[in-house]
Amino acid sequence: MIKKPSKLSLDHSSRDILTILNEGLTTSNTSLHLKKYILKNKIQLSSSNIDLKKFDNVFLIAIGKSAGIMSEYASKKIKFKNGLVIVPKGITPKLDKRIFQVITAGHPLPNRNSLKAGKNLIEFLNKTRKNDFVLFLISGGGSSLSVYPNFISLKDKIIVNDKLIRSGANINEIACVRKHLSLIKGGRLIQNMNCHGTSLLVSDVIGDDVGSISSGITSYDKSTFSDAVKTIKKYSLYQKLPNSVLSVLKSGVDGKISETPKKPIIKNTIILNNFTCLSKMKDTSKKLGHKTKVISNISGDIEKTTKLLASETINSKNTCIIFGGEPTVNVIGNGNGGRNQELVLRLYEKLKQKKYNFTFASIGTDGIDGNTKFAGSMFSTQYDYDGELYLKNNDSSSFFKKFGGLIKTDITQNNVNDIGVIIRHTL
Repeated sequence: MIKKPSKLSLDHSSRDILTILNEGLTTSNTSLHLKKYILKNKIQLSSSNIDLKKFDNVFLIAIGKSAGIMSEYASKKIKFKNGLVIVPKGITPKLDKRIFQVITAGHPLPNRNSLKAGKNLIEFLNKTRKNDFVLFLISGGGSSLSVYPNFISLKDKIIVNDKLIRSGANINEIACVRKHLSLIKGGRLIQNMNCHGTSLLVSDVIGDDVGSISSGITSYDKSTFSDAVKTIKKYSLYQKLPNSVLSVLKSGVDGKISETPKKPIIKNTIILNNFTCLSKMKDTSKKLGHKTKVISNISGDIEKTTKLLASETINSKNTCIIFGGEPTVNVIGNGNGGRNQELVLRLYEKLKQKKYNFTFASIGTDGIDGNTKFAGSMFSTQYDYDGELYLKNNDSSSFFKKFGGLIKTDITQNNVNDIGVIIRHTL
């Protein structure tokens, strides 16, 4: 799935890294994991089996980066009456158009089709009856792919999303604000659902908080309006957001707008997460002869994350470090890049001129890193360049475009955060 990094000549370490990353990407394929849960007109959960033949009609709602590939698999196993599938631009699921409506919407920022999707979701569910069943297939990206703002315009919603993404806030904090500006997030979509249903989710969230995956569209919500306001203040966004947004949040804090649902409505089951991929990558690394350690759930400020990884790499007796998660970048420059490319460049600056040589890579499992067409990058301390100016302008992609190392996978239709590998070899 991974194309050869641009301009780089491959040695033993870099080939091993690509092999390990490929295992991670292969494991992130959602269809492999749906097999365990979706059988012929049945859904098999850990606590129960659902015989779909006992319902009058069975419907499908799929939202997210993996919605297309998940829907294709489910449609081969289950006889659906109708379905609504919401996917990013560039995805064309192979589905029967007489049964499934496919909406291509905006990501990472919502667009008019995202608003159309949000409204259609409510209309779709309102048509269901008491003895109907809805299977929800939810994956990352749904927060922007389907929106229905509460007392704010779509334009203001886009501004909020953009400011939050660039602020350095983590996904849980971003989801908290999104949920309290929405008529469908945080469980509001299914709050008054009058039929049966269950939700299968692919996690792109550190800690697998169901309430943050696609902003908890099928989950109850633990956060509050007060939490949303705290996030706005924490990242100094109060003066940067539209007045309409601040007004809604204040009204919520004052009790003038009802809170998101606080009790479970349907069962939510996570079928795949980042650690699933890391575990398979570790097995592959060991088979290649490396003494391996896994560092999971990396998150928070990318500079702190890089220091942690660099320290572990330098001081560890392991020859291979496998890591995964989703660090955050406070974007202050206007360059091209993403958190994976920036992480690799920061690692390069911290590891070069050390006792050992290191080769390292990091990619997004969705195949898209920041505002670029690349999944991430690979580099090695055997080269001697200065990357500091590129980092100051958040322009890591331009560094790798010039000196090599850009990794491309195309859109994978999978999304379980980022995965990375560091290999140490003696001089």
